[in-house]
Amino acid sequence: MLTLVPDAIEDYARTHSATDPPARVWLREATYARMRLPQMLSGPLVGQTLKTLTALSGGRLAVEVGTFTGYASSWIAEGLTASGRLITCDVDSECTALGQEAWNKMGQSEQIELRLGPALETLKDLDEPIDFIFIDADKANYGNYYDLLLPKLRPGGVMVADNVLWSGGVLNPKEPSDHALAAFNEKVAGDDRVEQVILSVRDGLNVIRKKG
Repeated sequence: MLTLVPDAIEDYARTHSATDPPARVWLREATYARMRLPQMLSGPLVGQTLKTLTALSGGRLAVEVGTFTGYASSWIAEGLTASGRLITCDVDSECTALGQEAWNKMGQSEQIELRLGPALETLKDLDEPIDFIFIDADKANYGNYYDLLLPKLRPGGVMVADNVLWSGGVLNPKEPSDHALAAFNEKVAGDDRVEQVILSVRDGLNVIRKKG
């Protein structure tokens, strides 16, 4: 992954932001020990950003597309109201099983609902207004997830898409994922239903607020 800011600045920001509790440290370490692509884990700076935005959005219903090992899920759950809930979607039962173990350790299982299967199918009938959405899944479908979920996002709600700078690949797209993410960023930038800002946190976060 391209370093978007100098390592010393990244370390300073991480040191002066919220830290992981022991159960999430365990999850992070277990992810790196057991998973084939552990670098997919979001990390604490992204996690704290997600928690903060979830809380600011109201935190009653959050949706996550792309659970992986549930690290980001646990941060989002911390930003929910006491009665709030998170619906998280993934197709990989092995990765998500690790997440479920961690959610149990953190007492979050009652607030997190895991839906196994393609998110375009498992979320299509969701008819409750969503406060917060996090997209971190297959890059080719970012535009499709956006089209499906934006109408379900309440006015004033927030959507965040991860990896939108893609190690700089969006600057001169060559690979399919480069093109998909560049097209997604253009799509969002041209949508007058939303306002957005791309943050250079880790691999890029597109923070999108639905107007209204």
